[in-house]
Amino acid sequence: MSANAWNEERLGELLRLLVPAPIGWVEAAAQLPHLRTVLDDLVERAEADAAFRTALVADLEAALAREGVEPTERALGELRARLSA
Repeated sequence: MSANAWNEERLGELLRLLVPAPIGWVEAAAQLPHLRTVLDDLVERAEADAAFRTALVADLEAALAREGVEPTERALGELRARLSA
């Protein structure tokens, strides 16, 4: 048996000992790609259209909800940060 095979087996054994991630973490991680895409799109549209930006800033929660994103404090904070950059 090569040293690499032993290391892979040992790594597999150690990984099996880990406690699974909480379901909330898994669900949040699964939503990140969609959230990034939505935020990128909203910021791009806000940079291109002053009227859209005004409406967006006036009601960030509604804008996220219209895009299918739960307006959590984290999502709102990230959107505010991107708009102010």
